[in-house]
Amino acid sequence: MKRTVANWILWILMLTVLIGMLLPLWWMLFGAFSESFDSGSLWKNLSGYSITLDNFKSILSVKNFGRSIINSAIVGTAVTAGNAIFCLMVGYAFARYRFIGKKLLFITVAGVLMIPVHIIIIPLFLLINKLGWYDTYAALIVPFLVNPLGILLLAQYIRELPVDLEEAARIDGAGELRILFSIVMPMCKPVLAVLAVQIFMTNWNAFLMPFILTSSDSMRTLPVMLALLQGYQQINWPQLFAASTISVIPVILVFLVFQKRIVSGIVAGALKS
Repeated sequence: MKRTVANWILWILMLTVLIGMLLPLWWMLFGAFSESFDSGSLWKNLSGYSITLDNFKSILSVKNFGRSIINSAIVGTAVTAGNAIFCLMVGYAFARYRFIGKKLLFITVAGVLMIPVHIIIIPLFLLINKLGWYDTYAALIVPFLVNPLGILLLAQYIRELPVDLEEAARIDGAGELRILFSIVMPMCKPVLAVLAVQIFMTNWNAFLMPFILTSSDSMRTLPVMLALLQGYQQINWPQLFAASTISVIPVILVFLVFQKRIVSGIVAGALKS
């Protein structure tokens, strides 16, 4: 009896959390497809609700909105690919090699995680200006090509991998890069999938750095464009919700693409432990 009651309580709690997570998504889709929307009254919107695609047509016709989507796609893809390569290389070095200052460097990488991003805004802005990268793709891509969390994640994962295949490849005359990308990298697909989803989602939704490091409308990313759609006197909620719906689609697609790898990584980690 007690077990049944506990299961019901757990089920109710999980259902409540699920509703709390899905409600904002439903509210966004509801507003995106509505002809008129009142942000202050749910029942007023439900009465006489009719579906329309005019909000999507109007938002896609906004100047530079399509360009902002392309910018976010370029930046997100480039940063994700860079992190997959560079974090793998650095993580492999920490996991397999012995060199002077290894512990100090590893502690430094871990320490970077404790530094708030707001502290480096001014130094990063000055450096970007000094290099002549302001308002370019380089400013949005190069500083974020390596993530310390990705390095720690891959280093720990590679430590758990057997070294037999790597030693066999060295005996056959394979170089270190060949071993890394032909042997180690395929075994790291689950953790790389997790890293790819995390990095892409973070950069796709990033607002602060793209807002500070760009000034022209042609270089704005999608989150910055969404912020600029809000007028000073009035907000077009259906249009803004339509834009938000468009911005969510790529993240969902990336997750669906890497879903099997993420699940396999979780299962592998559970079996190891």
